[in-house]
Amino acid sequence: MSSPAPQDVPVGSDSIRLGPFLKFAGVLDSGGDVKEAIIDGYVQVNGEIDRRRGRQLQVGDVVTFEGRSFRVQA
Repeated sequence: MSSPAPQDVPVGSDSIRLGPFLKFAGVLDSGGDVKEAIIDGYVQVNGEIDRRRGRQLQVGDVVTFEGRSFRVQA
């Protein structure tokens, strides 16, 4: 069984940092929740765990949290 296609999230530019992206996409509500989820290793970028809240995401990157995936769009 394959996972569902990622939801496209237009960010209005060519890049955004991981922490703000999770809030902007509505994945998590607070900066504290974002920080905790990332540090605890619950967030994947392009299929790999990334513990850097300041990770620079580019258009086309896919962020996954709790089985839901979101793709960065310009």
